[in-house]
Amino acid sequence: MILSAVIGALAGLTAVILKETVHQIQHFLLKGEHAEVNSYLIYFYPLVGIMITVLITRYYWKEKLGHGITDILFSISKKSSIIVKGKMYSRMLTSAITVGFGGSVGLEAPIVVTGSAIGSNIARLMHLDYKSRTLLIGCGAAGAIAGIFNSPITGVIFASEVILAGLGFASFIPLLIAAVCGSLVSLALLGDDILFSFALKDPFIASDTPYFILLGILCGLIAVYFTRFTYFVEQKITKIKNFAVRGLIGGLLLAIIIFFFPPIYGEGYDTIKLLLNGHESEMVFQSFFSLNYSNPLVFILFLVGIILFKPIASSLTIESGGSGGIFAPSLFLGGVVGFIFAFTINYISPGSISLSNFALAGMCGVMSGVLHAPLTAIFLIAEITGGYTLFVPLMLVSAIAFSTISYFEKYSIYTKRLIERGDYIPHDKDKQLLSGMKVKKVIEKDLISIKPYQTLSDLVNVVRKSKRNIFPVVDDDDRLVGIITLDDIRNIMFDEAAREETIISSIMRDPPAFISSKSSMQSVMNTFEITGAWNLPVIKDDKYVGFVSKSRIFNTYRTKLKKDRAE
Repeated sequence: MILSAVIGALAGLTAVILKETVHQIQHFLLKGEHAEVNSYLIYFYPLVGIMITVLITRYYWKEKLGHGITDILFSISKKSSIIVKGKMYSRMLTSAITVGFGGSVGLEAPIVVTGSAIGSNIARLMHLDYKSRTLLIGCGAAGAIAGIFNSPITGVIFASEVILAGLGFASFIPLLIAAVCGSLVSLALLGDDILFSFALKDPFIASDTPYFILLGILCGLIAVYFTRFTYFVEQKITKIKNFAVRGLIGGLLLAIIIFFFPPIYGEGYDTIKLLLNGHESEMVFQSFFSLNYSNPLVFILFLVGIILFKPIASSLTIESGGSGGIFAPSLFLGGVVGFIFAFTINYISPGSISLSNFALAGMCGVMSGVLHAPLTAIFLIAEITGGYTLFVPLMLVSAIAFSTISYFEKYSIYTKRLIERGDYIPHDKDKQLLSGMKVKKVIEKDLISIKPYQTLSDLVNVVRKSKRNIFPVVDDDDRLVGIITLDDIRNIMFDEAAREETIISSIMRDPPAFISSKSSMQSVMNTFEITGAWNLPVIKDDKYVGFVSKSRIFNTYRTKLKKDRAE
């Protein structure tokens, strides 16, 4: 609990530092003394930020950034919850540059990575076990979200829903402490100057429920579009192998998108605030659309263009070498979707529904769908609006949006690729335990081998020494050419004449299957089930290594299960 408080406070502090750093960079570029001179360069600022980030990560840290929360889940699943020390500060610096210069991504994922890295490394410093390390990673994530939004409940739910899926109820206490400490640090240093907040103006009207149902479906479909187009752009841009060329092309394409749709510049929270406060006309500054703002249909088309191009811009920013996350883009996209939905309804029937309420519900719906985190989305919007006036429509929109995207996309944008590669197994205790077992840890090497050109008489001598009933037949190059069991020789092993005349190669047989030393334990168990065997040989680089027995795996599995329950 003490460690969770320390980690939560440190995560909250890093959230404050990152937010203020980005604020200072943006103020210098857009509002400082150089703003007037540089106003024509605004479209190219993201390109500059991406290229600086690319050079730093490639030549100094020598790492590929990618999606930060996906990296955390991979570390938990495949790296024993060990996150390298460099991530305690690398994502802060790179995301500050990328977002500060207008990259179309958010700060939340980098700060979650930073908080999680702090939790992991403090746990390692204290020599804690895997489960404790994992829990403290969650504490870092909870403190980070709580600090950046001043929303401790959201921090706890995000950590338990996205980062620590499947942990027990007892884990909530450290998460609560971490989230409270992160929020307190943010309040002490920033006061009410948090990343995003809004005071509700309009009440929830029950007669708007059918509209919220339609909005939920729309948000789910937009989340599907966001997810699939993000992967589509990623596949295209990553075909460019030269990282400098990729950064240049990605930055130039982003500049073109921002030229036509300026609100896509940066995180997008300022744009959402304009929509919520009724200043939507200011959205179209520096855009040729501004000349036609008086035409509602043109404005609707402008907003539709933003919806279509925001996922592309976000994916270009990340995959071309920038640092950031899709947390803020999903909120931005949801806000625009909710606003355009209400704006269209009011255009058809003036004054029918609240623009701000539906924009907020849209933020909740798209975030719920993209992150596959409906509770996180509900409580985030509830906390940043300072009350639960919209709690019922938020629940409704979040549930419908999540159900809609789940029909098309079973997994979230964070976990989809990991699950496809077999690097992440959520909500399946059996698979989680098997994924933590390595073939090399259960290989049995006490089986005595024999050469294919030797005789049965030689094998009988081996049987006298061996405690096993399987005998691998290995040639002079250490390659397994067959196996012999006691059952294979039981009828002739006591015939002295036959022993001298029988060559091993004539009585050996092929094993039911081979196991690679690099195979996952899940695939090993599948092989056992298919073959019905109890023992299978292990091969590494075409060389015989040993045998794996089903009984040895079961014993190891039971030991891990008992240890896990004890923890």
